[in-house]
Amino acid sequence: MKKRFFFVVLAFILTVPLFNFGQNASASGFVDVPYRASKEVNYLAEGGIANGSSATTFDSEKTVTRAEAAAFIGRALQLNGTQRETKFVDVGSGNFASGYIQSAVEKGILSGYDGGRFLPYKQVTRGEMAVMLSKAFGYSFGGTLSGAAKALMSRGIADGMADGSFGASYQIKRVDFAVFLARAIAPTFRTVQTDEFKRTMWTNTGDLNVRSGPSTAYAPVGKLAKDARVSAAHSVGSWTYIRSGTIVGFVNSYYLRSTETTSATTADPRLAEQTIILDPGHGGSDPGAIGFGLQEKDVVLTTGLKVNNLLKDTPFNVKMTRSTDTFITLANRAAFASKNNGDIFLSIHANAASASASGTETFYSAASNSENAADSKLLATKVQSRMIAAWNLNNRGVKTADYYVLKNNTVPAALLELGFITNKTDNDKLKSDYWLNVMSKAIYNGILDYYKAKGYNVTSLYK
Repeated sequence: MKKRFFFVVLAFILTVPLFNFGQNASASGFVDVPYRASKEVNYLAEGGIANGSSATTFDSEKTVTRAEAAAFIGRALQLNGTQRETKFVDVGSGNFASGYIQSAVEKGILSGYDGGRFLPYKQVTRGEMAVMLSKAFGYSFGGTLSGAAKALMSRGIADGMADGSFGASYQIKRVDFAVFLARAIAPTFRTVQTDEFKRTMWTNTGDLNVRSGPSTAYAPVGKLAKDARVSAAHSVGSWTYIRSGTIVGFVNSYYLRSTETTSATTADPRLAEQTIILDPGHGGSDPGAIGFGLQEKDVVLTTGLKVNNLLKDTPFNVKMTRSTDTFITLANRAAFASKNNGDIFLSIHANAASASASGTETFYSAASNSENAADSKLLATKVQSRMIAAWNLNNRGVKTADYYVLKNNTVPAALLELGFITNKTDNDKLKSDYWLNVMSKAIYNGILDYYKAKGYNVTSLYK
């Protein structure tokens, strides 16, 4: 009996990382998170990266499954987590992590097994965790478990076992996976502090929030002025970890550039003769579609202003039919391009239908003169392609429609439907500042794709 007890205790020691165990602490309301992991679990919970089985239970001692690992990593990297069909026979669209699994596989972070299986409920070992995190955060590890373990330990992300080994074959608990993931994201949690700020970058906008984590869910820790010089370290999804003076934290990479001056001067000089018309739909007394408390007029105005802000760093001239919450008639919108010497016209909208309807689509009119119709289709196609890549929603395609602002325009024109405000998944993106930044950049790059197809040199302007 004593001998058996000894081996049980020894096995317990060998499966526990080298942490100081203390009393449980309430991490984001979780009563089962040990004190030594409370800061890291709180951090992930704040950003919506990790959650528990209930409001009070994190299931700290349970072993992480492959599906849970995919969800944790996917949320951290802001991968598309929309539940959908996957390439695996054992992961249906109803699996809570199906979207993250498919996205992680497409990114090369995870892979499957023979027979087209993913084994979503297979428990993860410490060695597998090391490989997952090394791939997710771009650490060089030579394709081996030992290399991945070294990559994490050298950065102070993971610790060894009580017997001096990494314990690659031991299963890893949810609480320890959370600790290691938090350390990979935020170096302040690491056991080894190294200076990773090797790149110099500059901010594209003023009053820029620096946040404690890689999403708008995290609190600001400071602000930066436009054209501020920063030292940049690693990226987490579309966020970059930076340092500027005493301010250290994450900023959206959308607001950073790698050159001190903008590259507009190297672009095609003919672009300075081109005027882009941005038309945020609805406004004022016309709210447009409404879903989950969100009004279309507000979403599309925010998007239009963001696209306009991106275009300010280019030679293009930009005019907006409205830049405030103002009602503009359809006739005035359609005539706006002609009155302002416009060259292309983009009307920005959000769709509405039943709760199940989802996706992104773009319209153009085939009723205008033949040259405009062809260019309108080209414009719609280029922007649609970028929008689908940005949000990865259902691709509803490029379609013809005789909407007033399209049929009665004098320039190539397209009407964009970003997503369905009445669909919860689409709405979550429409109300997110982060996802609107992504979409705005997609529209901006789609405009450049159009001009590139028309023979203009826009290579230096892509973001």
